[in-house]
Amino acid sequence: MARSGEGPRGIAARAGSWSARHRWAAVGIWVLFVVIAMGLGSAAGRVDVKESEQLSGEVGQAQRIIEDAGLKEPVGESVLVRATDRSTTSKAPEFREAVAAVVDAVGRTGRVAEVTSPYDSGTISKDGRSALVRFDIRGDPDTASERVEPVVEAVAGVQEKYEDHLLIAEIGGASMGKTFDDAFGDDFKQAELSAVPVALGILLIAFGALVAALLPVALALTAILATTGLMAIVSHYQPMSDTADSVMLLVGLAVGVDYCLFYLRREREEREAGRDPETALRIAAATSGRAIVVSGVTVCVAMAGMLFTGLAEFQAMGLASLMVVAVAMVGSVTVLPALLSLLGHRVERGRVPFLNRAKRRGGHAGGSRGADGSGGSGESRFWRAVLDRVLRRPKVSLVIAAGALAAIALPAVGMNTQNLTLDQEFGDRLPIVRTYELVNEAFPGGAEPAEVVVEATDINAEPVRRAIADFRSRAVSSGASRGPVEVVTHDAQNVAIITVPLVGGSDQDRAEKSLALLRDTVRPDTFGEVSGVSAPVTGQVAGSKDFNDQIVGAVTPVFAFVVVFAFLLMLLCFRSLTIAVTSIVLNLLSVGAAYGILTIVFQHGWGASLVGAEGVGAIISWLPLFLFVILFGLSMDYHVFVVSRIREARMQGRTTRDAITHGVVTTAGVVTSAAVIMVAVFAIFGTLSMQSMKQMGVGLAAAVLIDATIIRGVLLPAVMALLDDRNWYFPRWLSWLPDLTHDEVAAPEGPAREETGTGPRGTDTQVPART
Repeated sequence: MARSGEGPRGIAARAGSWSARHRWAAVGIWVLFVVIAMGLGSAAGRVDVKESEQLSGEVGQAQRIIEDAGLKEPVGESVLVRATDRSTTSKAPEFREAVAAVVDAVGRTGRVAEVTSPYDSGTISKDGRSALVRFDIRGDPDTASERVEPVVEAVAGVQEKYEDHLLIAEIGGASMGKTFDDAFGDDFKQAELSAVPVALGILLIAFGALVAALLPVALALTAILATTGLMAIVSHYQPMSDTADSVMLLVGLAVGVDYCLFYLRREREEREAGRDPETALRIAAATSGRAIVVSGVTVCVAMAGMLFTGLAEFQAMGLASLMVVAVAMVGSVTVLPALLSLLGHRVERGRVPFLNRAKRRGGHAGGSRGADGSGGSGESRFWRAVLDRVLRRPKVSLVIAAGALAAIALPAVGMNTQNLTLDQEFGDRLPIVRTYELVNEAFPGGAEPAEVVVEATDINAEPVRRAIADFRSRAVSSGASRGPVEVVTHDAQNVAIITVPLVGGSDQDRAEKSLALLRDTVRPDTFGEVSGVSAPVTGQVAGSKDFNDQIVGAVTPVFAFVVVFAFLLMLLCFRSLTIAVTSIVLNLLSVGAAYGILTIVFQHGWGASLVGAEGVGAIISWLPLFLFVILFGLSMDYHVFVVSRIREARMQGRTTRDAITHGVVTTAGVVTSAAVIMVAVFAIFGTLSMQSMKQMGVGLAAAVLIDATIIRGVLLPAVMALLDDRNWYFPRWLSWLPDLTHDEVAAPEGPAREETGTGPRGTDTQVPART
């Protein structure tokens, strides 16, 4: 039963109350849940996304044919032998000697098969200055990069002998995989690992006490551990991936720390205002706890949008993120109040004297609030000063802030999205990138050929063999390829794989035109008349094209799902049509501004040198949709928390303007701390060498920064001030919707009273009131 003077008890209040009364049971249940989830996940093992599940369409169809046939294509490697002296050609004795040395060196490693000399296969460039020695890496293709090192060292040994006149360098799936793992694998892992100490350091500054700083990190880490186990279990129904792991870690750390921070800061604020620990915890459960539930459900809905992309990788990321948010949300409203109840005032242990002295001098230390709520530990003098100016001139503030963000977002209209080529992704920092460029220059399309996977009832039937021969010749005569077009036939499986170097090479636009010729003209003219034959075209260029097409097709359903369901959740949880609409508009504005910053920096190059992004010229194709889903979810964190505090103050009888001021300034410290943590963590990824990771880090950091400052500190209060009591507008015709505005506002500041707008509760204009 609710206490006297309290509203209906919501789920967060009930959960917090139960946990505080049964604190050891709550902690034990949480620990048991984490241990069981990890144990079951370890026992079940994780199923990863297969290549055939990555994409629908032709690329997925081709991979399914290969998998169903039980074929494991070996990883192919090439060694480029190139004359650095223009007078030297492949006919020169020294050139032939170097080729023979390469063939001998790689063969003696015992790690390769099917070594082919360019003099036998004809892989000599038109100018005669370049040649390719080709071979396959023995063993499982999935682990080829782990076995290629002796081969790379053998090639390097030959290069040393001929370095005065020839360039000899290896390139292929295995050698590129090893190079990238060596160059960026440790770097990427270090970024993930450094996120935790960065978050802990910022929390220590924010709270000035070690125990208080450790609690949010501990909650986030246990939520991540539990989710890791759950991901393994769920992967048997929805396969997961390493990318999903990384995204889950980022999102889990962000929301886990945020939710705990919101809860802990409110409990601490109430104790510093003179409440006893039990009352402070009850208020935090009813207010911040409810905001966490609303925010968590909204973030889960946003993450669920990725399930509508039809892309297995995105579905894995969306489900993993959704699970970690749900786990962190549950932990924040159950085990956290139990721990706070157990610790009591001991949560302040491990104080850092210097930080606490600074807080006292800045007005952020303990002390009681005045009747107007000013001067307390939860308020910010800086944001109070900003709010005073914004609320004095809300129209001017709205026009300036909205205009600035619209101007920043405007360049996104011309955003160019594409899969980044090797040189765009890594620049010229790696020698293998230069090798890649030289191979494509000498053998256009040779580094990224198309593959036609032909499946027939009888692969050796005369009509099929004739169609394959016609395809080989027409691929060259049509201008799609300059050859050589090679065929490998697997008689037992009735499958043939045709390798076609595409004209255009690393130039994606030209290569896609060559691909279109193969798919739309050459293939119908050759295989189209043969019954019982399928011939999907795959390869890197085809995969990039199909991925982009699928991403573009997924934009509308994903955007619609996220926006509509976020709107409905805000409508139900705040029972205000105005709040729901303004929430969506402000979030879209911050996402648009993030898009604009990405376009300005990475496409147009303004300030690109500051993040090491010169010469990229495009945004990686998966990023806009990914950013929209992630940012829309994370932005709701702050928005829900601030609006909940404003609504709470309004329910206690303050005027709308006083409630806005109180809500923004009392949440400023916690929102700023949470935003600084997110920006710092995301900025770590902006320092990585991979351009796609830079773009992700910069985009996320910029959006969070904009959301926590301009949106939260200027636009939101300006809009709400102009709307005044219309903020709580809820039309009569929506009264049939369920009422999810259950709140407790324990021990309010001043006597409880009910205020209404133009009519009593349930009419068109309504001011929330405590019951």
